[in-house]
Amino acid sequence: MVPPLKYEEEHFIDSTKPVWNYSLFTDEDIRNYQQGTNYRMYQLLGSHEATVLGITGYYFAVWAPNATYVAVTGNFNNWNNEAHPLFVRKDSSGIWEGFIPHMHKGEVYKYHIHGYKGVQLDKGDPYANFWERRPQTASITWNLDYVWKDEEWMANRHASNSIDAPWSVYEMHLASWMRPDKNDEESYNTYATIREKLVPYLQEMAFTHVEFMPVMEHPYDGSWGYQGAGYFAPTSRFGDPQGLMELIDALHQAGIGVILDWVPSHFPYDAHGLHMFDGTHTYEYADMRKGFHPDWNSYIFNYKRGEVKSFLISSARFWFELFHIDGIRVDAVSSVIKLNYSRTEGEWEPNEFGGNGNIEAIHFIRDLNETIYRDFPDVQTIAEEATDWPGVSRPTYTDGLGFGMKWMMGWMHDTLDYFKADPLFRKGLQDKFTFSMMYYYDENFMLPLSHDEVVHGKSPMLYKMPGDEWQKFANLRTLYTYMFTHPGAKLLFMGNEFGATDEWNHKSELQWPLLQFDAHRQLKDCVRDLNNLLRNQPALYENQFNAQGFEWIDLNHRDECVIAYRRKGKLPENDLLIVLNLTPNVRHDWKLYAKGKKVWKEIFNSNDRKYWGSGDVFNLEISVKLVDKNQDLYEINVHLPALGAIVLR
Repeated sequence: MVPPLKYEEEHFIDSTKPVWNYSLFTDEDIRNYQQGTNYRMYQLLGSHEATVLGITGYYFAVWAPNATYVAVTGNFNNWNNEAHPLFVRKDSSGIWEGFIPHMHKGEVYKYHIHGYKGVQLDKGDPYANFWERRPQTASITWNLDYVWKDEEWMANRHASNSIDAPWSVYEMHLASWMRPDKNDEESYNTYATIREKLVPYLQEMAFTHVEFMPVMEHPYDGSWGYQGAGYFAPTSRFGDPQGLMELIDALHQAGIGVILDWVPSHFPYDAHGLHMFDGTHTYEYADMRKGFHPDWNSYIFNYKRGEVKSFLISSARFWFELFHIDGIRVDAVSSVIKLNYSRTEGEWEPNEFGGNGNIEAIHFIRDLNETIYRDFPDVQTIAEEATDWPGVSRPTYTDGLGFGMKWMMGWMHDTLDYFKADPLFRKGLQDKFTFSMMYYYDENFMLPLSHDEVVHGKSPMLYKMPGDEWQKFANLRTLYTYMFTHPGAKLLFMGNEFGATDEWNHKSELQWPLLQFDAHRQLKDCVRDLNNLLRNQPALYENQFNAQGFEWIDLNHRDECVIAYRRKGKLPENDLLIVLNLTPNVRHDWKLYAKGKKVWKEIFNSNDRKYWGSGDVFNLEISVKLVDKNQDLYEINVHLPALGAIVLR
C-alpha cells in the first residue's frame, strides 16, 4: 500500500479546481530518483488512491521532462484533454502531478501530453497497476489491497529457495497452457481457473517452482509477453491484479515457489507505451546504435539515465514486495551488457575503455542484484545470458554481476546435439556430451530445456530424438534422467513433460489429449518420479554447485556409449551412481569400479514398464566385490537397458 499522502504546506490547494496542486514527493525522493537510487518509485509515481483534506480521490504523478502540458483524460471526463491538467513541479524534475478529488477505483485513463516540438501524445501510465485488456490501451485506477495467507511459506522459503535446495522449475505460458476453447486464441482462463487447475497439477508432478513467462502487461500476444508496456501491472487477459496474487498465494500454500520472467532489455514502439514518451527519447537511448534492438525491432532502455534506472529496479522490487514472488529470470542479459550484441562492425561504438561492455548497463545489473538480495535475501535472480561473460552468478564484490544463477545454454546445446545424433555416431560426440563439467563450476548453473527449444522449426523435444517411436521415448526418458541427475537446477518447459508432438504454439493450448496414450502418460509419470527423486535424494542437490558433488566414474567406454558418474551429498551414505547406456544395445553384466561402497540398490530405471519402457532389464540384486582393499575399490556388476539410465544408491 502507498503511505498516506503528506500535506505539503507550501502547496496551495484550491478546492474549487478539478485538480488540486498536491505533492507526495520530498526533496530527497526527487534527488534519489534522478540519481537512479530510488527503488520504491511505485509508491510515488503512477495513480494512487488517497484522501486529501477528508476527500477521497486519486493522486497522479508522471515523469515527462520535455512536456509543456500534461493532463489526465478518460471516461470520467469524456476524454477531455483540457479538463484535468496536472501541475509541473518547480524543481526541474520533469514530474507532473496532481490530486483529482472524488475519482474512483476502476476508471480508465491516459496522460495527454504536449511534447517536444508541439507533438501531442496519449500515453498509458508507465507505473499503472492495471490496464485495459488489449486491444484497448488505457490504464485503470486501482489499488493492490490483498490479505495474504502464505505466512508459513514466506517465513520458511529460504530453505526452498536456497542454492543448496532442489530446484525443478516448470516454465509455462499462462495463456496457452490451457484455454477454455483450445481453438480460440482470444479465449483465456481467468487467474482463478488457472489456480484451480495448475496448483494440483504441479503438486502431482512434484515440481519445486513454477516460472511464468512474462505476465506483465503487453500489447501483442505474439511477443509472448517479452515486449512489455506495463512494468508494474499483471496482464488483464486473465483478470485483475488480485487474481494473480491469489494464484501466487495458492502456489505458496501448496509449497511451490514462483519465478517471473522480467524483461529490462527492450520495449516495443506501440503508441501508448514508453517509446518517445514525451516526444523525445525519454526512456530509450537517443543513439540508435545503443537504443534499438535489430533482433526484436524494439527499443533499449537508457541505463545511464537515473530516472530510467530507478524505474527498472523499482519494477523488479515491486513484484517481490507486493506479489511475494521468489525469483526473477532476467531475459536477454547478453543484449543488455554487450554493446555489440547482434551488431556488426560499424554498427556499434566501443565504450570509453575500448571494450564491448555497456558500462552503465553493467552498473545497473549489479545495483539490481544488490538491491534484491539486500531487501529479499531468501529469493533468487536468474540470468538468461548466452555468452561466456565472466562472473554472471558471482558476487558483485568479486567483480561479478551478482545473479544467483545463470541458464546453462552450452549444456543445453551440447546435450541436444548429442541426443539428436543417431546412436551409431554418438561415440564421436562423447567429448561434447561431457564438456559441461569442464566449465560447470564457473557459475551457478540452471539447466534449461525452455520454450525457445520447441519453436521456430526446432521441433518438439520428442521429435528431436532419433529412431522409431519406442526409441524416441526411450531416448527422451534417458535425456531427462541425465538432466535431473546432472549438477545444477533444472527447468522444463510445459508440454515437454509428456512428450508434445507439435511445436509450442501460443495461439492454442498444450496437447492434453495425448495423455490418453500410454506412451505420453507414462513419460509424464517418469518426469514426476524424477522430480521426486531430485527432492528425496540429497546427493542430487546438496552440493550441486561445488566440486564435492560430482565425480566421473567411467568415461572409458566411448565405443559402447556407456557413461557413469557419481553424485555426492554431504553424507557419504547418500551417494548415488548413475549409469547411462546411450545405444539400443542391452548390456548384461556390465562392470563398474567405484570406491567405498559394498552394497548398491537400483532406485530408478528409465526403462521401467511403468514409464513405457520394455522392463526387460533391471537390477533386483547387484553383485559387488572388493577388488583392491588398499584403495577401497569395488567391482559392481549391473545390467543396462537399451537407451536407458539407471540410478543406484
